[in-house]
Amino acid sequence: MAEITEVPSPFCGIGTDDLTVQVDGVALKVTENGCAVNTPAFEQAITDSRPRIDGQEVSLDQAVAKAADILRGSNQPVIGGCATDVNGMRAVLATADRSGAVVDNMNFNAARRNILALQDAGWMTTTLAEIKNRCDVLIVVGADLETFAPRFYERYLWNKVAMHLPDTSAREVVYLGKAPSGDASTSPDGRQAKVLTCADQDLPEVVAVLSALVKGNKVVADSVAGIELAELQQIAEQLQKARYGVVTWAAGSLNFSQAELTVQKICDLVKDINDQGSRCSGFPLGGKEGDQTANQVCGWTTGYAARTGFSRGYPEYDPFLNDTELMLSNGEADALVWVQAFNSAALPPKADVPTVVVGRSGMSFDQEPEVYIPVGTPGIDHAGHAYRLDSVVAIRLKKLRDSGLPSTAEVLNAIEQAL
Repeated sequence: MAEITEVPSPFCGIGTDDLTVQVDGVALKVTENGCAVNTPAFEQAITDSRPRIDGQEVSLDQAVAKAADILRGSNQPVIGGCATDVNGMRAVLATADRSGAVVDNMNFNAARRNILALQDAGWMTTTLAEIKNRCDVLIVVGADLETFAPRFYERYLWNKVAMHLPDTSAREVVYLGKAPSGDASTSPDGRQAKVLTCADQDLPEVVAVLSALVKGNKVVADSVAGIELAELQQIAEQLQKARYGVVTWAAGSLNFSQAELTVQKICDLVKDINDQGSRCSGFPLGGKEGDQTANQVCGWTTGYAARTGFSRGYPEYDPFLNDTELMLSNGEADALVWVQAFNSAALPPKADVPTVVVGRSGMSFDQEPEVYIPVGTPGIDHAGHAYRLDSVVAIRLKKLRDSGLPSTAEVLNAIEQAL
């Protein structure tokens, strides 16, 4: 039995790097600084160690050969999921380039809302380090920050020491839309966050009115979606008076039509406050299931985000048409490779096409895929790198145990060579 300290996590998105993990053979136990996201992800037991073809255990070489046969016989394969580390994503792209596949990260529909707003008008965003050292007003729009990252407040808002704030407990927190699920947003001196709730579908109108108030435009209404206009005016003034305001949102929570316009309006609000001489930044939440890693690696390799196809012999980006589930439902894809090294519950979409799953041990299928190759998890079974949600830091992941499971990169590189 061994105990490993300062363990970084690829699961929570915020780059938690202070876990203590007890290792007993292949069993792991988080003994310090765990949370509702990280602890179960690290402690999940290994239940599958051998590849399967049609449910029958085979050697890794046999599984690789079968996967290569499926891709070789396909006219338009799609590689979905793309939940892996940097080297795994490099291997995804190499395999896609060799086979003419479309590459699509499982969280891209949410990321697309941010990307469309960024492409259209640009944005001003910040980092976790800047929040930790500068932020004095935090506005959370349409997200439950505690569920997303349970230790966010502990590590980045209620930290005891900040470079540019004498007293971090004086920070102000406002929730706009969803109420927090716990009390992590309550300051060390007992001040609770201000909460203004509304339905998700009303957020576009609420944010638009808040933006208008920041600009000083006249709003002829007493309330918006059940929120008093005076309350929104107070938030506008808080942001205008802040030394370093931050507005954060989770694109995955904005699950309604034209949600990218709400993101764009948030970004416009941030820019308007800076134009008025105050300091303000946006902070998009993400970074889970390898989505930031997938987009970063795809970006520096092809010039595009994930959801890029290689069928013409060069990369083509289409954020709408290169959608795994859309291509499968329309009959455009005739083979699926599902890559998911982090979450055994994130199964491939059901489809009547040959399916290869390169996934974390423990996946349980309603319909057994043609090929299932269990792989190690980055940060547990092998070392690697994964991008934090602010995209500026590649977390160096540690190897904690010897499970004998191959990495995603090793499996996909073998498949690519077999092609």
